[in-house]
Amino acid sequence: MPQDLGTMYRWRNWTPEQREQILNERRKRNHPDHIPAHIVSDSTTYYMVTAACYEHNLVIGHSDQRLADFSLDLCTLLYQNVEQVFAWVVLANHYHVLVDSTDVLALLKLLGRLHGRTSYQWNLQDSSQGRRVWCNACETMMKSEGHFYSSINYILNNPVHHGYCEKWTDWPFSNASDYLEQVGRVVALARWRSYPIYDYGAKWDPPGL
Repeated sequence: MPQDLGTMYRWRNWTPEQREQILNERRKRNHPDHIPAHIVSDSTTYYMVTAACYEHNLVIGHSDQRLADFSLDLCTLLYQNVEQVFAWVVLANHYHVLVDSTDVLALLKLLGRLHGRTSYQWNLQDSSQGRRVWCNACETMMKSEGHFYSSINYILNNPVHHGYCEKWTDWPFSNASDYLEQVGRVVALARWRSYPIYDYGAKWDPPGL
């Protein structure tokens, strides 16, 4: 069970109208993309990018609105600067994205600027001027089709793994609902079984899809 999640669990108590409002705000800048059937690994431009708050402090998760706003900002940046977005998730102290980027170094620079802007804004809001908010983002190139699909499973299962929710679709700050709507539950479960996330260092139970 994660500690000090605070506002994260308010999601469970929100009315359907409140949930729909947050989801609609996110969807304004988040459009589901095609998932490729096969991957050419010799010259792949597919990368998983991860960034975490400094010392894993729960700065993004300070409030539900901050989580929603940052998700919107992150998605806007991604969809304007990469070829495709395959999976993304934002949690209280880190985020993961899986993208097709022909210039991942340029993407990392743009994410660095986003980190700078949000650090300034959040430190003002929290009366914490001078606080270090982010660690640098880092990228991992996809090495194979299995690596790619395991990464999607890892990203979309991350809220379940960290105890925020019981099902992928219970967490609003990811593209899990779009992914499941696109590929269907049967395909998603088949990919979960065929491409386990043990490569990421743990044997976790299958998610509620």
